Amino acid sequence: MKRRNELVKNRSYYLMMLPALIIFVLFAYGPLPGLILAFKNYDFSKGIFGSPWNGLKNFRFYFNTNYWSRTTFNTVWINFNNTLWETVIAVTFAIFLNEIANKFFKRAFQILIFLPYFFSAVIIGRFVYMFFNVDYGIVNQAIRLFGGEPVSWYMEPQHWVKILVTASVWKYAGYSIIIYLATIAGIDSEQFEAAEIDGANRFQQIWYVLFPNLATTIIILNLLSIGRFFFGDFQLIYAITGEYGLLLSRTDIIETFIYRSVHGVGGFGGGGGDFGALTAVGLYQSVVGMILVLGSNLLVRRFNRDAALF
Repeated sequence: MKRRNELVKNRSYYLMMLPALIIFVLFAYGPLPGLILAFKNYDFSKGIFGSPWNGLKNFRFYFNTNYWSRTTFNTVWINFNNTLWETVIAVTFAIFLNEIANKFFKRAFQILIFLPYFFSAVIIGRFVYMFFNVDYGIVNQAIRLFGGEPVSWYMEPQHWVKILVTASVWKYAGYSIIIYLATIAGIDSEQFEAAEIDGANRFQQIWYVLFPNLATTIIILNLLSIGRFFFGDFQLIYAITGEYGLLLSRTDIIETFIYRSVHGVGGFGGGGGDFGALTAVGLYQSVVGMILVLGSNLLVRRFNRDAALF
């Protein structure tokens, strides 16, 4: 009865939510039955459910190669650094922006920081190439200016995790900054006033009042990021590194490996019709990502119940 009254009372809000809910169900839950392709020898003429079962053979496409450990490590390592540095930089900039009293400068900085979020991966890739081109890149030009030897960036893979993480943080940190600023704006000003009355300076107010109130948002955003640790940003990484084979030891992620395998790039055989093998890799990513989220959420729940996702 209470639920019915709630639905009637707030029916306008539920109706507003309905289109988004329908889209979410169609695109998030509708494709789930197709996961059985990971265990089938798919035949176009027989369809998904009519194709014969083949056990775990599809998983050999990925796990029987010499690349699964490297691509898995690179995917997790790049995502870990993305999450770590995006959090540090986003929180720092959000605090600095919150301290700016002039509204014009505050809005201008917000626009400039948020703008890269709307750039396509291709544009980011061209920016990176403009900086690190061996002959006329901005970085090598600066090195020459100070009497140093130019670096062959696209032949030295050890630099590229830093470059990829920097590009990713530059593109996505603005979105997180807006979320943190919204959280800071929602903090009760009386807490700062009470701290000021107790003799706390501005730095102490930030450390003892602002940070504790921001901690829950930081944890929640990081929990959501952990679920994507096994899913690399293919568009951004491929737009930046392209077909430079010498960089693969540090930049090859699960998605770029799949792309090369399917399209026969870099010496791999084409396998564009092998939907079962591709589904198996996707299932591997999803299952491990789910385990990471559940484990991380359980750990957070033990220490801070309010910060847990569920």
